[in-house]
Amino acid sequence: MALRTCCASSFRLLHRTDASLFRYSERQSSHLFVHRETPDNNSNTPFEFSAENKKRLNVIISNYPPAHKSAAIIPALDLAQRQHGWLPISAMNKVAEILNVPPMRVYEVATFYTMFNREPVGKYHIQICTTTPCMLGGVGSEAILNTLKKTLGIEPGQTTPDKMFTLTEVECLGACVNAPMLQINDDYYVSS
Repeated sequence: MALRTCCASSFRLLHRTDASLFRYSERQSSHLFVHRETPDNNSNTPFEFSAENKKRLNVIISNYPPAHKSAAIIPALDLAQRQHGWLPISAMNKVAEILNVPPMRVYEVATFYTMFNREPVGKYHIQICTTTPCMLGGVGSEAILNTLKKTLGIEPGQTTPDKMFTLTEVECLGACVNAPMLQINDDYYVSS
């Protein structure tokens, strides 16, 4: 009997029609994972690693057995993004060429991981987690997001006109225990 009551209560809780519970079921800043050629992001724009980054890339590749060079896709993409500020299609093609893998394999990785910015971002890339733990923890990510939107005058997925700030909603930044979580470039900020 107690189990039946518990299950019934859980079922009612799961099927509440409170709109605020469902507002975050879809990312507001979702982007289509397709590539469209633009003047700034096209496969004909050359991309080369700097001399220093070529050395770094060779060190990265040397950490993997020759038959498994493809394991270096993520660190190679990260290096390209750090050099360029974001990850254009030409950088993905260069990584595929260097690692001797099909370009599609690199595209799959670049579009799967949210840490790769396939469009230009501002000098300060602000990422805020809006999943349940962050929504409920501390002051709540919704309040932080609304403050950022009001202060910066932009919506998630947009960059300020001066190219200083880009605001992005993300699914999880891996700090649920200290929620809410905010990341600015490589720096993490959590509730204390």
